[in-house]
Amino acid sequence: MSTQALTRETFDAAVQAPGITLVDWWAAWCGPCRSFAPIYEAASTAHPDVVFAKVDVEAEPELAARHGISAIPTLMAFKDGRLVFAQPGALPAPILERLIEAIERLDDDPAAAEEEKV
Repeated sequence: MSTQALTRETFDAAVQAPGITLVDWWAAWCGPCRSFAPIYEAASTAHPDVVFAKVDVEAEPELAARHGISAIPTLMAFKDGRLVFAQPGALPAPILERLIEAIERLDDDPAAAEEEKV
């Protein structure tokens, strides 16, 4: 599965949808972003049940500001509309895999999920 580009018009609907949505905040000029892109794309193929999205901070500066993006790449993970992970920096493939597995295991009960936050 390929990644989908999000804009300020599509962002909220995408992250509030049921299931897991990963969002990669990136820019074309960013070296670490370019290095992370194939890792992220490979994970999208391995996890067709997860939505893999990208936000170009150059094209969507207001959206990036609204979400407090101060460094790129930044990865955010939403599960059933709740932000459960946010961290700047490119992740190696094994760490991204473990992160996805941990998010899949999160309890759907918001109180329990808060305790298990990744």
